[in-house]
Amino acid sequence: MRKLTLLVPALLFGVMALAQKDKPKDTTRTKTDSIATEIKDDITETIPTITVDDDYDGGSQSVASLLTAGRDPFYNAASFNFNAVRFRIRGYDNDLNATFMNGIAMDNLDNGFTPFGLWGGLNDVMRNRDLSISLRPNTFAFGDIGSSTYIDARASKQRKQTQFGYAISNRNYRHRWNFYHGTGVSKKGWAFVVAGSRRWADEGYVPGTYYDGWSYFVGIDKKLGSKHLLSLIAFGAPTENGRQTAATQEAMDLAGTNYYNPAWGYQNGKKRNANVAKTHQPVFILNHEFRLNNNSTLTNAAGFSFGERATTALDWYNSADPRPDYYRYLPSYALDPNLQESLRNSLMANPDLLQIDWARLYESNQTNTNQTVGGVVVPGRRSRYIIQDRVTNTNRLNLNSVYNTRFGKNVDFTAGASYQWQKNNYFNRVNDLLGGDYYVDVNQFAERDYPTNPSANQNDVNNPNRILHVGDKYQFNYDINITKAAGWAQGVFKFNKVDFFAAAELSQTRFWRVGNVKNGLFPNNSYGKASVNEFTNYSLKGGVTYKLNGRNYFYVNGAYLTRAPYFDNVYIAPRTRDFIQDNTQSEKIQTIEGGYVLNAPKIKARVTGYYTRFDNQMNVMTFYHDDVRNFVNYALSNIDKVHYGAEIGLDYKLTSSLSLQAAAAFGRYYFDSRQNAIVTVDNNSSQLDVTQSKQTIYSQNFRVSGTPQEAYTIGLDYRSPQFWFVSLTASFFDQQFLDFNPIRRTAGAIEGLDMNKDADVAKYHEILDQTQLDAQYTVDFFGGWSWKVPRKYNLGKNTFIVFNAGVNNLLNNKNIVSGGFEQLRFDFQDRNTNKFPPKLFYSYGTNYFISATFRFQ
Repeated sequence: MRKLTLLVPALLFGVMALAQKDKPKDTTRTKTDSIATEIKDDITETIPTITVDDDYDGGSQSVASLLTAGRDPFYNAASFNFNAVRFRIRGYDNDLNATFMNGIAMDNLDNGFTPFGLWGGLNDVMRNRDLSISLRPNTFAFGDIGSSTYIDARASKQRKQTQFGYAISNRNYRHRWNFYHGTGVSKKGWAFVVAGSRRWADEGYVPGTYYDGWSYFVGIDKKLGSKHLLSLIAFGAPTENGRQTAATQEAMDLAGTNYYNPAWGYQNGKKRNANVAKTHQPVFILNHEFRLNNNSTLTNAAGFSFGERATTALDWYNSADPRPDYYRYLPSYALDPNLQESLRNSLMANPDLLQIDWARLYESNQTNTNQTVGGVVVPGRRSRYIIQDRVTNTNRLNLNSVYNTRFGKNVDFTAGASYQWQKNNYFNRVNDLLGGDYYVDVNQFAERDYPTNPSANQNDVNNPNRILHVGDKYQFNYDINITKAAGWAQGVFKFNKVDFFAAAELSQTRFWRVGNVKNGLFPNNSYGKASVNEFTNYSLKGGVTYKLNGRNYFYVNGAYLTRAPYFDNVYIAPRTRDFIQDNTQSEKIQTIEGGYVLNAPKIKARVTGYYTRFDNQMNVMTFYHDDVRNFVNYALSNIDKVHYGAEIGLDYKLTSSLSLQAAAAFGRYYFDSRQNAIVTVDNNSSQLDVTQSKQTIYSQNFRVSGTPQEAYTIGLDYRSPQFWFVSLTASFFDQQFLDFNPIRRTAGAIEGLDMNKDADVAKYHEILDQTQLDAQYTVDFFGGWSWKVPRKYNLGKNTFIVFNAGVNNLLNNKNIVSGGFEQLRFDFQDRNTNKFPPKLFYSYGTNYFISATFRFQ
């Protein structure tokens, strides 16, 4: 912290001194700058950033306000250079970043995340963005504390041009083609846009993965006189991709690669992946903009989306675990050192043994004939192993209205109201019987635990011992209904030297479960509509900016919010019953930020400090418990967190074409409470015995996982007057931690250890200490060139061919852990933490993206 205290003032005074040396001059961006920026956006999937006003006024008249859209030096660097380690700005979860499109909130009500995959591959029609970082005001919503992005995809706001493109890569997909055509606005007020793309790979960077994604977009606008604009868009992105599954380091070392993927195996000589994601959820948005006068606009929008997302997985009945990296199959499980060595040598000599044995699964199914189900012999082959679809079918309706007006020269007022409804239907579905003829819809754990209860093993009491075929739903089937109504208002006040704003929002969230099947273990709590959970919440934010002059700005913003919990953190086991956590309540968020922004002709900089506190969060974890030989539910409450730190961004023009760019994120994100856990068995309505059911998780001061808490980058960017650019950046990451297993941070995990013995002290720290990942680095390159085709070859008014390339991780660093988690299992008997070691993901080694685009107007 002392380093941070010294660094911030030094940089602050340094950049101010440089700013005073610069003389005012024309800061209009050149065409080269614009094309180079567009090329870089293409490479990195068009990431929005912010800027500030370039005007300078040293006099006493009104100073230009700080803008909220453009190129912010820190946000720009973080967006482009920190992706390799899944960096999250300020450590915030993704549900703290809001996204709107054509007036409609795009975030899911069930988890708050923005489903960017719904418009994957449609970069060309999603470029028009307005970004408000953190607590800054905006003109379209109250906003979230991370960021708020507005995508204007209306046809009349799109470019008037035709474009074809092709790209090659070695990342998730190998090839991409895309098409775009925009008409602009005709004399009769019509505008049309169509766009589409395909991205595909027979195999991606990670073995066994593949990708096949299509996307489409249609937009129609009609101007009705000078005051009305009616807009309709429809888009979708049907996608199928074979995925990677996290693995232990032991399995990776046996396979000889950090990109070992246990999700696939050979079937008839071809790789087949058992972990395949499929999604297609079309979106329709109707928008009406009514310009009441030169100072006032009323925008109304309605959106609807539907469709399902499904992920396949192996399922099995009373049979050996088919996963090749199951811990009992690995050398570390064997007690005999000779057996360990024999297994290790065998697996390393034949890596195929570390992949799914599809032939064995088929053989097991095809030999399992004439089985008895419910006292009746069923002819045919009963599958022991199948592929299941884990399905979420979603329907969403969004209504939104926003009014913007200006009072005189000093006051901007915005108000809005919205209503959102979402219904998710969750179920499993038979995807492939793997050579068998049928599967049976029964609960094998309940069969073992309740052998004398004929209905306990029934997943659907109303349809006992149901024979399943491909396409049938089974195991569970329930709906979650969520509604949210909100109203908000904001005032922005601009004066000569000071700007300030204030905003408030009031909302009501309701959600409830509807069971579509009656579970044999919970017949009275699984079927039909459950009680409604209702939360009324409010949010307040405000801020002030002092404008020293047109270059130097100082600002302070703060907010206090309450948020309804998400349903999957309230319902303990919604697959089988409607039980909820005790004392459910809204989460509380308090945050403040303050900083300095410099915007001079040769230098742009931002220095920001922030502090955020989260209280009363909840979570539910479900995992297999070895002691009870069943799945258990860990219902966690009293989760408090603190995030604080600093952000520094710098963009300094060394010459008219060469710039130095640097950014630093220094944060500390940690849990600030001992969490409470209620533990229940998934197949039992009662809690575990008293000594295990109510537990304290000693999580205080543990670090928040999933992102580095320190990230630094520096680079050079050259933009030629001849319409080409290159940039080279180096980045460094530190203070990254694995997601920890709460079971290991309980009194029971260390019970009996003698702290007077060195061996027990070492075991104590081995069990309790959180795993910190090694510091890592990357070096990245971007480059591009735009060529204007000579007039005699033009297909239109102007024709361009644009080439661009991005190469990430130039030094081929394959030791970057991009994510991971401790397994939610623990060996209480021997306290062997290596019995269930962490599972990890690694960032790609050297990877590239090269594209060529042909466009004409």
